[in-house]
Amino acid sequence: MPSSKAASVGLNPSWPHFGCIVAVGLGLFAGLARYILSDWTDPIHCSSLLNRGSWLDSAQRTWQPDGCMLHSYTVEEGSNCLASREVVFVGDSVTRKLFFQLAHVLDPSLPTAPSDADSKHADHKLHAKSGVQVTFYWDPYLNGSYIQNALTFRERLDGPSAPSLLILGSGLWYLRYPASGGILAWEAKMERIFTALSRRLKIADHVVVLPVEQVISSKLSPARAATIHPSDIEAMNSDLYHRINPPTHSRRPTSSNNQVSLPLVFNQMLLPSLTEDGLHYSDTLIKMQANILLNLRCNDQLAKRFPFDKTCCNRYPIPSFLQLFILGCIILWGPYTLYVSYFLGSRTVTLERELPSFIISSSVALLYAADRTGFWLKEQKQFNPLIFAFLCLGSLLVGLLTVKRVDKDPGFMSRDQTDEWKGWMQVAILIYHYLGASKISGIYNPIRVLVASYLFMTGYGHTMFYLRKADFGFLRIAQVMVRLNLLTIILAYTMNTDYISYYFSPLVSMWYLIIYGTMAIGRQLNDRTALLLCKISLSAALVTWVMHANWPLEALFDLLARVCRIHWSSREWAFRVNLDLWIVYVGMLTAVAVAKTRDYRLADHKYWPVAVNCVIALSGLILVWFFAFELYQESKFAYNLWHPYISFFPVLAFALLRNANAIMRSASSRAFSFIGRCSLETFIVQFHFWLAGDSKGVLLVLPGTRWRSVNFVLTTIMFVYISDRLAYATVEITSWICAKASDALPFPVTIPMGGNSSAVHSESDADGAQEVSIPLISPHLDHHMKDANGNPLPPEPDTPLRPRRWVDRLAEQAPASSNLQKIWYREGQWRFGVKARLTLAICVLWLLNWLWPDS
Repeated sequence: MPSSKAASVGLNPSWPHFGCIVAVGLGLFAGLARYILSDWTDPIHCSSLLNRGSWLDSAQRTWQPDGCMLHSYTVEEGSNCLASREVVFVGDSVTRKLFFQLAHVLDPSLPTAPSDADSKHADHKLHAKSGVQVTFYWDPYLNGSYIQNALTFRERLDGPSAPSLLILGSGLWYLRYPASGGILAWEAKMERIFTALSRRLKIADHVVVLPVEQVISSKLSPARAATIHPSDIEAMNSDLYHRINPPTHSRRPTSSNNQVSLPLVFNQMLLPSLTEDGLHYSDTLIKMQANILLNLRCNDQLAKRFPFDKTCCNRYPIPSFLQLFILGCIILWGPYTLYVSYFLGSRTVTLERELPSFIISSSVALLYAADRTGFWLKEQKQFNPLIFAFLCLGSLLVGLLTVKRVDKDPGFMSRDQTDEWKGWMQVAILIYHYLGASKISGIYNPIRVLVASYLFMTGYGHTMFYLRKADFGFLRIAQVMVRLNLLTIILAYTMNTDYISYYFSPLVSMWYLIIYGTMAIGRQLNDRTALLLCKISLSAALVTWVMHANWPLEALFDLLARVCRIHWSSREWAFRVNLDLWIVYVGMLTAVAVAKTRDYRLADHKYWPVAVNCVIALSGLILVWFFAFELYQESKFAYNLWHPYISFFPVLAFALLRNANAIMRSASSRAFSFIGRCSLETFIVQFHFWLAGDSKGVLLVLPGTRWRSVNFVLTTIMFVYISDRLAYATVEITSWICAKASDALPFPVTIPMGGNSSAVHSESDADGAQEVSIPLISPHLDHHMKDANGNPLPPEPDTPLRPRRWVDRLAEQAPASSNLQKIWYREGQWRFGVKARLTLAICVLWLLNWLWPDS
């Protein structure tokens, strides 16, 4: 039997790349095939909204149209759409119930039913606070004065006086009372209505003819059951469908002058458990039907700006010239570098040079196609506790099966360990986002602690770096800020979103600058523990005052709006920051404690083992207390009040337990470490790929709600692969931007996805004092980082998110480059310095902000 080592040698290390590329290709083929074969008949998914869908939950609270996202309208959105216009309902008791529910959506203070039994068969007029008037005319046979005047020119309803939405509902009374003429009389009435609609000028912005509602025969009263039969209802709905969607050879009149819709999906939504009398259904279901009407009427009318979470019956906006120009430049950047290399260079393509730009170009193209076009479908999130538990346990199992150990104790919070920590936390956060678990307090609260853990590592890593290296130069600032914000800024402009909406990059960037300022001011005092603690305390007090005083932040954001045309919400930003206001300082204090513990060699003290055992026991009790405490909270809003003051307890407890002994410190999960090294990219990319609608829904590359599990697997592979490649590309491009003019940068070779990165971790402190690191520039520049005695300096610190570094290096003999290549890759004599390049970039961004059209 061959050994595992031999088996691993025989396995092609590039197979993950090939497998992921096949998955991307399959997703592209599926999207293109559906787009060509199916979407040409329903490009904006109006037919899906009206005709196909299913309940996502057993409680019948989440209706999912087939292949598009149903938006839940707020009072403000509904009012903006209808713009003080009138909404008119004409029909029977089924129509009346829909009338009350739509009015209630527009103004929750309005009633949801007639005030008494005497007013059931009467007309009703309700006025929303926004100025919208909702009117109901009791007319079960559609032969009343309103409908007759509207259809026979007796009352002019064109233009502003026409209703914004006209809903007609009839049929059941023709069946219930055969003396009315029954189905034949109903057919004659429909013939007259549709003939008039085809000839009459527009009587409403949109006309909706309700299907004849299906009944539950077993729950009907004997009198109703005797005359209302499901087979008759099916025949009547078939007649309506063919009137509105006639065959091309039919001579039946169509509503060419009026936009008429038939929401047959209303009958698909009906379930026996949702009705008591077999005829009238629950308010929850009818409210969902009212929401469908608003999606039908308003989705394509409201302003088209992010988040694009209204994908039913809605056209994506055409990009402005400036957005299209930037998008084109980014997408063509990669192909252009290939062209420059091959046709204007040595006629050879060196992927080490062209790969980063090609990855950025292709990834942006994929993300734009996924979230700004109908190339792939989008559907709503739905929380399922069993699926949540299965995904969490499955991920944990994968993590445990890929645990590896190193022979030497790597020390407290080693590089592999922090990668693993970030990785499993990111997996948990991604599952939380995919299933929309934010409404579940017992899940939301621990996720908030995971976000705090990232910020804890930010404070710990950067503080440890400045304590060890004392490198306060501009180059370090540039490397960190470019690395954190490059992808975010690219997507903000190409996707026409707001930079601050990718809140984690701005949040970590802000905290890095605060840490830098805290450590750089009075840097000569950093070796004196008491004075360093005073600096950290003063910094915490100042930031707390700024965030709670409000006016300094408002003044700053107002300045940004006036000078840079950046419109951010100071209130939302204050909420984000205040939730984790002090956890970064806890990380800074932890770094100081660890550094001093090593400096004073406290681990050699005879009572150290006793202290460690006490800390382990206390940490275990703290974790048990925290979970009991957060589950006891009434809601996530109640927990948020406590979170800034208690989040450091579980974070510190986990960090101490994870580093309790040498066995724990030397073991780490390769799977989680891999995700941790590209966790910045997974957090950013999820907004537009894997999730959809700017993170409000989920992406479907294979059509059909029933294929959600298959879609999850396929899109997860594509998502992780894109994130991993973007992590490599952004680090490389950061090294291009932030390289000194004197640096001659060879280009690293990318390693296979999932490759072993242990080789790049070999240069660690002799005493095991490894800080968390982030490869901000190409790894080949790190080999000479030694102190005056020739000892390796500590590795660079981490922001909470770092991609993988590379193992292989280029051969020293590179092919000759053309002059254009030398200029492109800064190999010529004339170059900008780092400060000049970044100043130029900031000026370009400032100009783009002023030229950018208003949403």
